[in-house]
Amino acid sequence: MAMDQAITAGISILFDGIAYAMLLFMISVGLSVTMGLMGFVNLAHGAFAMVGGYVLVVLLDGAGVGFFTALLMVFAIVAVLSIPFERLLYAPLYRASELDQVLMSIGLVFAAIGAVTFVFGPSPQSIRVPGILDGQIDIGIRHVPAYRAFVIAAGFATALALWYGIDRTIIGARIRAAVDNRTMARSVGINVDRLFMLTFALGSGLAAVGGGLAVNIIGVSPRFAFTYLVFFLIVVAVGGLGSVRGAFAAALVLGIVDTGAKYLWPEGGAFFIYALTVAILLVRPQGLFGRA
Repeated sequence: MAMDQAITAGISILFDGIAYAMLLFMISVGLSVTMGLMGFVNLAHGAFAMVGGYVLVVLLDGAGVGFFTALLMVFAIVAVLSIPFERLLYAPLYRASELDQVLMSIGLVFAAIGAVTFVFGPSPQSIRVPGILDGQIDIGIRHVPAYRAFVIAAGFATALALWYGIDRTIIGARIRAAVDNRTMARSVGINVDRLFMLTFALGSGLAAVGGGLAVNIIGVSPRFAFTYLVFFLIVVAVGGLGSVRGAFAAALVLGIVDTGAKYLWPEGGAFFIYALTVAILLVRPQGLFGRA
């Protein structure tokens, strides 16, 4: 009986940890790529995820849009809305000091928190998922929540699409070229400014989808952008700047470890995530897949 309980607990930890990891990955991968490509310390990335969560709430509860259609709309809306921010606020500071970048992006977070608090109030928001995702599915060894299974599938699909896009397409080759040598990329005719804008929009849109999916798992509130900022930065640091594989691997490791630690030791579970981060960065300061 004790063995059965241990196996059941282990499966729950693994499944919930992977679901949480996929949320971290979808939100953090855009930050990893934009920081690696643009060299911009963008602490406001979580604000785009938060906005995505609120946009999903409005589309589902206010406009009556279907869940899956709403997710696509969240990506498109936030990606488009991020473009003027990138052009007007971020682009002028690409060559500024890191302190200027931090101050601007933190200011943007405060502005976003104030705006959503004014419109939606300080209370956390919730959504009602469609019937197909509101229940359990049988994976052979036990039943698991259908919504978390969908989040895991969405995370893996996103990882595969990004890997293919960056490693196997012309646009991906241009992104890698700009990461390696921005000046040389410009000299061979790559429009780096437009590439930055599109990459920023893609990262913001993915963060918004992650934020939307997070509403039914960890919730969304005006403090979301600050509460989870440290986790997004940990994923980027541990995975390595600009690496999709690194962000995916780091999110998996950190998501499972964090979930397991909080299951087994709720009072001090957060300690393990920081201890693991320190240990990894002591051995690999550039991250798991970062360049030395």
